[in-house]
Amino acid sequence: MFCMKSPDPIFSALANDPRNLEIDGAADRTRLSRRQAIQRTIAVAGSAALAGPFALPASGASADSRRESRKRFEMKKSINLWAFPYPERMTLEECLKLAKRAGFDGIELNYDLENDLSPKSGTSEFHAIRKMADDIGIAISGLCSFLFWPYPLTSNDQDKRERGLELAGMMAQAANDLGVENLLVVPGAVCIPWRTDHTPVPNNVCDRRAREAVGKLVPKAEKLGVFLNIENIFFNGYLMTPMEMNAFVDSFQSDHVRIHFDTGNISMFQNPEHWIPIMGKRVKNVHFKEFTKKGTDYSLETFRPLLDGTTDWPSVLEELDTIGYRGYTTFEYFHPYLHYPEALVYQTSDSLDRMLGKLTE
Repeated sequence: MFCMKSPDPIFSALANDPRNLEIDGAADRTRLSRRQAIQRTIAVAGSAALAGPFALPASGASADSRRESRKRFEMKKSINLWAFPYPERMTLEECLKLAKRAGFDGIELNYDLENDLSPKSGTSEFHAIRKMADDIGIAISGLCSFLFWPYPLTSNDQDKRERGLELAGMMAQAANDLGVENLLVVPGAVCIPWRTDHTPVPNNVCDRRAREAVGKLVPKAEKLGVFLNIENIFFNGYLMTPMEMNAFVDSFQSDHVRIHFDTGNISMFQNPEHWIPIMGKRVKNVHFKEFTKKGTDYSLETFRPLLDGTTDWPSVLEELDTIGYRGYTTFEYFHPYLHYPEALVYQTSDSLDRMLGKLTE
């Protein structure tokens, strides 16, 4: 069957538009050629785009939401030491200097059993680290540790519970020596899926032990001027809603027990922007951990470089701004780049600038 090709609707509309007709002295009207019509369409579309919602104002200031946040957020940029190849390929000093060069306001340090921040160091060593950071010109935004996992405060093993409490007290002292007020605390765990040496703890037992442990830490924290910031963790099966978190924190009736909110740690099933208004002023420190809901690998591998995930960052930042949060937004990531590891640090700084509306500073 013979079919006549349908006319191009865009071209037909353009060809019949009086603006696309040329007046010739020898003819009434002459239609534009197809090529001329398309060229004019492109030119008109380009002009419209420049005048549209993504346009840059004449002043040169950014208003393009594809480029950065339209709103500026008065929060500070920080990055966790786990994003650096420390200590295998970089010294602590090199990490601090790199964070400063990349434009971060602060860096979050990690307490472990072997390196610069560990039980092997004392007040004089921590004072030296503080001075080094001051000389470089970068703040220490907080102190955290993986030691809450091998030595959970709620473990069924009493020796591990006691060692965990001892280490938490040492961390509080180290934070004070470093001049840091933020100490991240994992209060307990019903389960720790990636550790074969952890037996599940009944929920009510976990809750009782966690309250007892944090209660023992509070007097020392208050004396040292350190905040015990309780972190939400989706792996551990404990404090899984903002209401539970609020009740736990409020039970101590101490301003020195607050919340360290991690955006990625509840993103498997929940949304960080929903937690923030419920927790409100209890939030003392924040991890910006990117998460992707596109996969099904619910492990540390689901955490991504900033903006390479599914987190609704504009909503997260708007909610933080609404509760008056002006502290650190700390990128936490556990996989320094194998090649050219500085790239991750600079990319993260750039991403935070765009998220916070600070790219044009």
